[in-house]
Amino acid sequence: MQFFALEHFAGHLNETFTVALDSEGRAPFVLVEARPLAVTGRAIPGMVRSPFSLLFRNESAILLPQKIYQMTHAALGEFGIFLVPIARDRDGFIYQAVYN
Repeated sequence: MQFFALEHFAGHLNETFTVALDSEGRAPFVLVEARPLAVTGRAIPGMVRSPFSLLFRNESAILLPQKIYQMTHAALGEFGIFLVPIARDRDGFIYQAVYN
């Protein structure tokens, strides 16, 4: 299991990540936002990373369900990521991953 922090993704904004789909092959997702999330109250003892959020855009007209997908990136390799569809705009669907 890979352990990611915001710094792993922040340098890859507007780059394409590839998601493996169950039976339909692969789909491109573009990282459009990588930002820290606020920590409310005190830090939790043993907390090893600060929470952060990633937003990806997929230009497909088909809404993909929330679930863990296998994602690949040229620099970060292959990893599992839980994506949740949160919005739709004229360019496609927006999916969020939260690490906390």
